[in-house]
Order: sequence, then structure tokens, then C-alpha cells
Amino acid sequence: MKSKVYFTDLRTNGTNLPEKLARLIKEAGIGTLPLKDKYVAVKLHFGEPGNTAFIRPNFAASVVEVIRSFGGKPFLTDCNTLYVGGRSNALDHLQSAWKNGFTPLTVGADVIIGDGLKGDDELDVAVEGAKYCPKAKIGRAVMDADVFVSLTHFKGHESTGFGGTLKNIGMGCGSRAGKKDMHCASKPVVNDSLCIGCRKCQKVCAHDAQDFSTGKCRIDHNKCAGCIRCIEACPKHAISAPEDANVLLGHKIAEYTKAVVAGRPCFHISLVMDISPFCDCYSESDVPIIPDVGFFASFDPVALDRACADACMKMPETPNSYLSEHSHGHKHGNDHFSNCFPDTNWPDTLRYAEELGLGTESYELIKV
Repeated sequence: MKSKVYFTDLRTNGTNLPEKLARLIKEAGIGTLPLKDKYVAVKLHFGEPGNTAFIRPNFAASVVEVIRSFGGKPFLTDCNTLYVGGRSNALDHLQSAWKNGFTPLTVGADVIIGDGLKGDDELDVAVEGAKYCPKAKIGRAVMDADVFVSLTHFKGHESTGFGGTLKNIGMGCGSRAGKKDMHCASKPVVNDSLCIGCRKCQKVCAHDAQDFSTGKCRIDHNKCAGCIRCIEACPKHAISAPEDANVLLGHKIAEYTKAVVAGRPCFHISLVMDISPFCDCYSESDVPIIPDVGFFASFDPVALDRACADACMKMPETPNSYLSEHSHGHKHGNDHFSNCFPDTNWPDTLRYAEELGLGTESYELIKV
């Protein structure tokens, strides 16, 4: 059977966008969840300080207000990161969330970092049918919630093609050890003939994995966590991930997603706007690669990601954007994400997620 995916565009027509979002998620059935007196985790990305493409607090506040109207007890959550930045421990992470506007006063809910102060407050969650991660390490607060709601900023991503609902849940809810588990096959290699020894990769590494004693970069895989921030930092494209590493990463993200959502009430929202080429983990966001599309919601995370991707394929590329400069001759037709990042394979991630029983790629789009 086709899953229902609800959609609304960004034309206001006498209302405002937070109100449109509230109407969309009500029409999509969020009120059918057992929300009354239940703890509700609202998983989103608070944005790295300096990034401006992350979800606006106004939209998080709208989702929180709807959950409260049905008697739920919502809190906003995300787990700590592996890399250098403002979100690698709970104190910095909270400061970053507050700096970007996510406070109890602005959104009507508290912020709880899912895997604790140092990123090690986790639960081992069994994943039925998993090929790679039979046990996923998920932030304890995420798993302690009675109901799980994902609120995703849909955008590009250099390792997964796009960062959608599966990425927001699977990678985002993994503890620091969980993220390392997912990235362990992604440890990059260096092409000596291209490396100029500029050390830009070293500046973004949180694990001191680079060695420049020979004048060229060497990566110590015993220290490397596989976060691959160095790949994008290299101005000469001298650093790359091993072959098929991105495919394996997508599969692990799907398995971690199943660990989070299996066996409990869930609902998923995706905001397809400010579609930056890279993840909100970067301290900059760049020109959106395509125009804004709208808001989507569904109980099925696989159908939701497929519907959002399909809608993006129908949009023209933005002039003077990363997509227009890196379209690789439109080798992948209107697949803007594969044209941006030809070494990724997002369709395979959706295929594997469907195989795991997370949902279906077949959907009915219902406009609200």
C-alpha cells in the first residue's frame, strides 16, 4: 500500500507559515498519537553557530504548541557530535541551541541533549534484521521518551546525497560512540600527488588524526573517527572516502533509524526550504541549491524522504550556487543531490530502509 505524505506550499494567502505548519501536521494526523501526559521527544538539528539555514525556532514552537494542545509534554533534543564545533558536549551544545534561538521562552519547551554531558549517556538498542549494527548506541533521553517526533531540515549532504528524515533520526540520535560506529567504514585516504600540506584538514579534525611530518598529510586511522569533515575542508580534493563507504554509511543510518522508531508511536515532519548544499553541522550554509519547496509530514519516514526528494527534482537549480558550479554535466539528470555529490547513493539508502521494514517508497501526496 502507498503511504500518505501530506504537503503544503509556502504561499501564505492570509495566514503565516508557522500556522500553515500547524495545520499541516494536524491534517496529517499527529493528534492520533497517544500524546496526553506523555513525554514527547522532538528531534531536530539546532544548527552549528554561524550556520543560518537550520530550522527557525518559530517552526519548532509551532510543533511544540500542537503537541501541547493534545496534552503532550514535548522537549527538543539532539545528540552530541564527533567533530570540532559548538555541539560536541552538552554544555556547548546547549549554548549553541540558545544562541540560535532555541530556548524555553522562544519555543515553549526545554532542550535536553540526548546523550548527556559528554556524549556517553546511551542505551544499546537491538536492531532486528540489521546486517551491520545489530545493536545501536542511542542517546538515553531519546529512548526514554514515550513518543518520538522528527522535525527535519531537508538539505544536501556530501556523504548521503541529502540530509532528510532518516539522516536526522539515524545519525542524529546516535551517541558519540554510535556516530563513530556508523562512520567507521568512512575513514578517508590521501592522494599524495594532490596534497599541498596546507593543513586545512587538521583544523577541522577533533581527533588529531593528521600527521604532516613528511610535509604531506597522513591520516592515522587509529585516531580517525571517520566523520570525513577533512574531505570537504581539502581545497585540492586530495582526501577521499574509501569506495562504497557512503553506501555503507547510508545502510547504518537506516539501521540506527530503526533502533529509534521501532515499537513506539512516531511522526515525521520535513521542512524543504533553505536547501543548502551541506549539512547544518557546518558553521556556514552557502546559497540554497534550489528554490524553497514547502512542508511535508507523514507517519512513514521512507515515503517522506522519497516525496521530498522527488519534489526537489522538479525544481530548477539556483544560479551561482554549489549545484550550478558542481552539476557534473547533469550526469544524473534532474537528481540535484547526485549531481552535487556523485559519490553518494541516496536511492540505495531508501531501498535498504524499505528492506528493513521502516516504510515504503510508494506514496500518495496529499496537498493541504
